[in-house]
Formats: sequence, structure tokens, C-alpha cells
Amino acid sequence: MTTKLGRNDPCWCGSGAKYKKCHLAADRAAGRAPAAPEAPRSPTLDAEWRSAARGIRRRTRRIRLKSEAEIDGIRRACQLTRDILDRLGDVVREGVATGAVDRWIHETMREHGATPATLGYRGYPASSCISINEVVCHGIPGERELVSGDIVNVDVTSILDGYYGDASRMYLVEEVSEEARRLVEVTLECLDLGVAAVAPGQTLGDIGHAIQRHAEAHGFSVVRQMVGHGVGVEFHEPPEVPHFGEPGEGPALVPGMTFTIEPMINAGGWELEILKDGWTAVTSDGSLSAQWEHTVLVTPDGVDVLTA
Repeated sequence: MTTKLGRNDPCWCGSGAKYKKCHLAADRAAGRAPAAPEAPRSPTLDAEWRSAARGIRRRTRRIRLKSEAEIDGIRRACQLTRDILDRLGDVVREGVATGAVDRWIHETMREHGATPATLGYRGYPASSCISINEVVCHGIPGERELVSGDIVNVDVTSILDGYYGDASRMYLVEEVSEEARRLVEVTLECLDLGVAAVAPGQTLGDIGHAIQRHAEAHGFSVVRQMVGHGVGVEFHEPPEVPHFGEPGEGPALVPGMTFTIEPMINAGGWELEILKDGWTAVTSDGSLSAQWEHTVLVTPDGVDVLTA
């Protein structure tokens, strides 16, 4: 059996501060009623949480912990996004213009009572981001037709009943080079390793370190300028989620956090440039780039991949 946390009990996040001084206000705003555990966490885990929280508590408090009702809404939006990406395998093919793919995404989303988060966001003109070959992210759909050998990232964010579900996936057009196939496969492995690093008491640095170590071990580089982000109630929320870093760095992960993990991995150097349209990011050296993305929820036991 569990009991409700008292104002003067140690905060559930492991910071060592009293609950009233730490997460009480945020939990009330999110509609959460945290319970005290039946038995204390291990001293090792408590020490890790205190260490991770020390010096960053002000930043961590900005992170919105989601209520059960919010998690249910976010999950539905994420499942719609997943279903759209599943069906895109029959749409993304040789000879199809990226603008036609984008229109299909828009129409499918509207058929399900949802709207695309990207359309009109800070002036962005499309319902998805479609990034081909050397385009790292934020590729604007248009007249460009897909050809054999292209590797294509399609990034979709659905707004359903006011909640956001964000994910992206890679698609291979006909016959691609061995280098391109290997890059896409390793990038997916990076995403899986990043997701596996999510658990209460871990940190954002643990996620980034797992991704960076795997990418660089295969001779690839991790984009530094673009990161994952909190998501769910808003399109972009705290925290930022780097895909590189050191273990133990950054905010501690606590149940109720929802954010994206979306490693962008380059075959060459990690530097990028933004084109004159103000959106399209390309590798500075013209090398190939790949990206996979999930929205995840930190649970008391580990992680729930909401877009899986």
C-alpha cells in the first residue's frame, strides 16, 4: 500500500529537499498526487538522484510532469502519428513528389480529427518535414520527386484533442548505397540505445552518451545544433534533449516526463548549415544524414515509448 506524500516528506524526485520546497507546486498544477513508496529506494539510487538534481533544481522545475489524463491524451496523439508513419511506406516511393507526400499526411490527419503541428508554426509552410539525403532536418516538402537511392526522413507531429504526438522515420527509395543503408541502420540503433537509457534516476546525459558512443564507434558523427525536446501539452517544452554528452550530466529523469529522442547522425562531420529558406538544415560537407524519432514517457519502472 502507498500513502500520499506530506508537505514535509522528502520529495519523490530524490533531490533531498522537502516536497513542499521542491515539486509540490508543479505536481498540483499537473493534477498529480504522488504517493510515498512502500519501501525506500536503494541508497545507490537515492544518491544518484541527489547527485543529478544538485545544482540543476531550478531548471528541472520548469519541466512539466504530466497527469494521467494528459498522458492518455498524449498517447492517443502519438498513436495517430505512428499509424500515419506506418502507412507512409506505401506513399514514399520513386517518382512521388515530396509535396504530394505532405498533402497525403495533411489529409489523413484531418480525417482523424487532428491537425499538423508544423503547419504555420513560426511560419513553417507545410504539414510535415521531409528531409532527403544530405538534409539533416526541417526539409520543406515541394516539387522535388523521389528517385532511387534516396534516403528520406519524414517527421510528423499530430495535434489530437489538444495533445501532441511527435515521431519521425526513415524510408529507403528503391536501391540505396551500402553506406546509406548502414547509416540508417546505425541511426535506428542509436535511437534504441537512447530509449533504453531512460529510467527514473538516470539523466539526459546518459541518453546522449549512449547515442554518441554508438554513432562514433561506427565512424559517424552526432549533430550538435539540433536536439530533442519535451512534448505533449505543447509542441516544444523543456527540457532540451541532446544526443551527445556525458553520463550523469543534465536534469534527472523522473516519472511523468514526456520528451522526444531524435538522434540526427551524419556520415561525415557533425556541422550543419541552414539554407536561405530559414528552415532546411543540411550537412556542411554534403554527407548523408539520417534521423529516427520517438516520443517517450518516463514511468516509475522505466520507459514507455508512446509512438511505438
